Amino acid sequence: MLPPRFPPAADYAPYKPEPYRLAMGLTPLDLHDWIAPDARMAAELAAKERLLRERHGDVFIALPEAADSAAEVLELLVSYLPERFPTLYRRVGGQIENRVTRQQWHMTQHGLHPLDLAGRLVQEDLCLMQLATDTDQYRLVGASVCFPTRWRLAEKIGQSLGAIHLPVPDYATQLDSTMDLLFARLKVERPVWRLNWGLIDNPTLFQPSGHGRRDHNPAVTAHNAGDTLWLRMERQTLRRLPRTGDILFTIRIYVQPLYDVAANPERTAQLAAAMRALPPQMRGYKSLYPFMDAALQWLDQIAAKARTDD
Repeated sequence: MLPPRFPPAADYAPYKPEPYRLAMGLTPLDLHDWIAPDARMAAELAAKERLLRERHGDVFIALPEAADSAAEVLELLVSYLPERFPTLYRRVGGQIENRVTRQQWHMTQHGLHPLDLAGRLVQEDLCLMQLATDTDQYRLVGASVCFPTRWRLAEKIGQSLGAIHLPVPDYATQLDSTMDLLFARLKVERPVWRLNWGLIDNPTLFQPSGHGRRDHNPAVTAHNAGDTLWLRMERQTLRRLPRTGDILFTIRIYVQPLYDVAANPERTAQLAAAMRALPPQMRGYKSLYPFMDAALQWLDQIAAKARTDD
């Protein structure tokens, strides 16, 4: 049996130093790269299992109308994963095995909701969006979200795109109609992906709360920000399911110590510039105020040292 071989580690830098603009920043997605496992798979899937065991209602909800598309998602993953990652997954008869965690599931006798099982197979969180014919809007009908970034699934289930994104500053005026048009026009053969970023003072993957924090965090200083702050990045994909026509939204979380940025002086300066470019309401939405001054001082010191060394 071949040992597990993971794809190269992701090296994302989604923060951009140009003037801030609320935009989706979509890129065409090659379905060969739909799912992105890495060496953290065992630990993150174990964290999912623990959350699904201890807080199932907080991290998994599926409305009855999600049944068909949930089954389709599971079918797509069971077909895709062993073919794309043969050292990580194996299909044997009616079973699929995760060769990293040694978990096995029988595809017709697993006893779980199809979307629940699908979410246990991959590090990504999975959200199903379905067109409501009475309102002509897409709404969230099912989700396995073990690693939310400051939102609660119970508050979003059944909601439309606009309602889900209501807390995002300027979403209603700058992005609402664009998102509706994207979902309406998304083609099966043209999936897309995007990146998002934030800075956090808690590396925990499961973070259902914390938006809009303004309380100062005295534990973070200009001297230790590299050790007490983390970049939290999201790799998001959107694809229309070929059979049901519903849309699957995947969210893959990456948490990286801020001091890792110091290895790349250019990125250090870019992150500082991107933070400064954020308007006040977006700084508040991202909960940067508790440590923003300390983070910027630390980043500036790293960038200045790199210039001196050159």
